[in-house]
Amino acid sequence: MNRPAPAVRPAAPPPEPDARPGPLGRLGLWSVRHVKAVLAGWLLVVIGLGAFAPQVTTALSGAGWQADGSESVTVRRLAEQHFAGNASSAIQIVVTADRPVTEPAVQQVIAKAGELAAADPRVSTVIAPRPGATISPDGRTAVLLAGAKASPDDMVRAADDLKKPLADLSAPGIDVHATGASVLWSDFNKANHDAMMKSEFMSWPVTLAILVLAFGSLVAAGLPLLLTMAGLAASAGSLVLISHLFPVSVWAMNFAMMFALALGIDYALFLVVRFRSARSARDIRTGRAPDTARAVAETMDTAGKAVLLSGATVLVSLSAVMLVPSPAFRSMAGGIMLAVLFVLAATLTLLPAVLGKLGPRVDALALPWARTGAHHSPRFAAWGERLWQHPLRYGALALAALIALAAPVIGLRTAMPSITVLPGDASARAGYTAVQQAFGPGAPGTLQILTPAGQAADTAARTAATPGIAGVMPAQDAADGSGWSMIQAVPAVDPSSPDLAHTVHTLRAELPTDALVGGAAVENLDLQHLLTEKTPLVIGVVMALGFLLLLVALRAPLIAALGTAASLLSTGAAFGVARLVFQDGHGAGLLGFTPQGFLDGWAPVFFFAMIFAIAMDYTVFLLASAKEHYERTADPRAAMTGALAHSGRVVFAAAGVMVAVFLTFALSGPLPPKEMGIVLGVAVLLDAALVRLVLLPVLLRLTGRAAWHTPAWLDRVLPRISFSHD
Repeated sequence: MNRPAPAVRPAAPPPEPDARPGPLGRLGLWSVRHVKAVLAGWLLVVIGLGAFAPQVTTALSGAGWQADGSESVTVRRLAEQHFAGNASSAIQIVVTADRPVTEPAVQQVIAKAGELAAADPRVSTVIAPRPGATISPDGRTAVLLAGAKASPDDMVRAADDLKKPLADLSAPGIDVHATGASVLWSDFNKANHDAMMKSEFMSWPVTLAILVLAFGSLVAAGLPLLLTMAGLAASAGSLVLISHLFPVSVWAMNFAMMFALALGIDYALFLVVRFRSARSARDIRTGRAPDTARAVAETMDTAGKAVLLSGATVLVSLSAVMLVPSPAFRSMAGGIMLAVLFVLAATLTLLPAVLGKLGPRVDALALPWARTGAHHSPRFAAWGERLWQHPLRYGALALAALIALAAPVIGLRTAMPSITVLPGDASARAGYTAVQQAFGPGAPGTLQILTPAGQAADTAARTAATPGIAGVMPAQDAADGSGWSMIQAVPAVDPSSPDLAHTVHTLRAELPTDALVGGAAVENLDLQHLLTEKTPLVIGVVMALGFLLLLVALRAPLIAALGTAASLLSTGAAFGVARLVFQDGHGAGLLGFTPQGFLDGWAPVFFFAMIFAIAMDYTVFLLASAKEHYERTADPRAAMTGALAHSGRVVFAAAGVMVAVFLTFALSGPLPPKEMGIVLGVAVLLDAALVRLVLLPVLLRLTGRAAWHTPAWLDRVLPRISFSHD
């Protein structure tokens, strides 16, 4: 249905040379005029905070994956206090031999292992192997328990220090491995850190190549790296300082690094492209291009507003993760938010100062075919015209593809990672396997049940009679006279089996009221329950905050609601693909992993917030450009096609960099980075290609002027934010 193009109002003339810039324009001018002060200030920040950055891998926390306030965390704390550290954070030392462990050579190794563990100040006491409990029925495997005297974070550090010296005690026919929750997190963090470093190393050449192609010159391509390095050094040092106040997960730095790179590229690309356009534009009154300072002011008053709104959207999206009462989740979200703040601050101060200093030299070392001054892309302008002419054809295809990819999410299952996410030679996995072979499949997930001493006999009897329990050890009374008794029960199934959750639920329902059920496996179950419970709340808060920010910025409730809702499509499609790959195993051989039969439990909450933040980043860039054109012309067609012509290339290039960065994680070793790489990479690809460059423009086309309508009552309460330079 071809319609004649409505009359387009002529673009408003550029401002007079003395036109007063807006707040961000004035900030840009100040940065240009005080370039030495800005550079010196950032140099002090980077050097001052960056001096602490090398400590980041040792200062940050390796634990924190727990549901604060849960029953299992209470059990762990009581066990640390009253049972000589025999808690879920204790380190288990597994000695396996090809002969009975009572023989002198094996006893010598066991004694040395005990002495080595006892010498660590973070170990409270070492409990020797006991027949019928921690010596296997065949007599060839013995387990020592190094009690926890320190926090779970420090016990992970103790595992870092102890696992190799313990393994070195191995002798011909005798193997020594450290295992348990603390060792598992130690191995898990190391494997994932190594994988992240490998992925980042692999992604740099691809990222640099895309940057050079996107910016068209080597000098301009280096600007995102300037923002990224400044933001990363400052945020890494800040995380180290903050870790002295409360634990910060080591994963916070990994995610902060990834987001600093991605957003640094996005923001620099958006501002540099607009700066070039402002410099190359001719004033219709004077016939001359504006000076560099005016070009910076115009850039900040237009693209700078979009960047500020984008940064605010990212921050509020991630802040919703703080609703999950788990130290690891809160500190990871906080780490990313800190990196975003530093990158945003650098974008709004350091980048304008550098652009003002470079001026025309921003295009130095340009590629021969690059149109460095072009802000308008003929290809995306033509694409916008095609979408305007045939909105239903392209919109229906994009919508159908997204719905088809999202459909598998209906059968998505989640659980906490199993031992199989660790490499086969990891200490925790080797010890885990040895314990299972010697004591049964449920032995690594032994439950710890605390009960008042007077109820110990009744509690032990009920526990033994519970389906799913393979064996119960005699009750152990607390030595400090606290009145607690501990009963350890071995489940009949592997700790990662879904049946364990049913067993724990049954115990909590049928044991005496004062009995508490915990243990490392139960801590995982409680965390999974918490995440499942909080996911709808986090999603709702993220979407509500995102909508409110768009509403305030655009003053248009319809397009703000549609832009927010469209983000659900790419998110759902990404998780649908994740279900096919990681739950059902499609492509597992190609990616080199064994499927667990579920997606890791932390993925829906955390990845949703991250995906939504990135998706809204692109939404802001596109809709801010559309709003700018609508303010100039009052024409929906000019707004839609102009937004694609001026922002489509930026969104496309920025998404290309993000996809390249994220998908390199899919090639790294352990499973969690693969999940992160696939989910985020697919989400960004689908969001940019189908949602922001097809579906959202189609919605602008179909809604027309209604997209930008502001009800009178809303007009009175919302602040007036203009995206045009006036």
